[in-house]
Amino acid sequence: MVSNVFGEFFGMMIFIAFGCGVVANVLLKDSKGNGSGCIVIYTGWAMAILMGVTVGLAAGNSADLNPAVTLFKMLMGAYTPGLALGLMAAQTLGGAAGALLVWLIYLPHWSITEDKGLKLGVFSTGPAVRNYTANFICECLASTILFVCLLSFGSKFVSGTNGFASGFGNYMVGMAVWAVGLSFGGPTGYALNPARDLGPRIAHAILPIAGKGSSDWAYSWVPVAGPMAGGVIAFVLCRAIGII
Repeated sequence: MVSNVFGEFFGMMIFIAFGCGVVANVLLKDSKGNGSGCIVIYTGWAMAILMGVTVGLAAGNSADLNPAVTLFKMLMGAYTPGLALGLMAAQTLGGAAGALLVWLIYLPHWSITEDKGLKLGVFSTGPAVRNYTANFICECLASTILFVCLLSFGSKFVSGTNGFASGFGNYMVGMAVWAVGLSFGGPTGYALNPARDLGPRIAHAILPIAGKGSSDWAYSWVPVAGPMAGGVIAFVLCRAIGII
């Protein structure tokens, strides 16, 4: 259990460092990647999950890196509720630690970036159009689609009777996250992951970021509840149609 918890923490830290890092590169003033656009961000997050999963597996033989995935595995019987909660806590703390790294790496750029919303956007997601019901539906459905794709990778009709070659599944996960970002990232920034949003949002709230504004806690429940609901729906759906 200790190894799994550390793997989740360390893998999540690397995941968020790369993910929030690419957002900082695009959004913060005078960064060399400033203004390079959403395609760079979507691609960066896909690579981020590949790096995070790889490190998480190497460090602790566990790389859910997402409380919704952990919940799904608990429903499948892979985890006890106590272990699942421990892994979720480690994921959230890892997300905060990864955000701390990004703050330090981009330290001179916070004070010269005037837009408080851009600073928050480095750490957490937010809606293009604020409508909590629609935002929740978007996060829920995007997460459901992602989890259905991830579960389909394990089908013998997809990966063969012996499964993918070691490590190849990590690339498939990255491709799925990239695809979801490209297709469904517009309305809410596609959190897909409670710890990805909550951990860095906590870091934004407590770090002495120069000129920061609100951490937008009024919205914070959407990227937590939406993916968790999506994980449950994906579990029921994949059971019903025989994917799992």
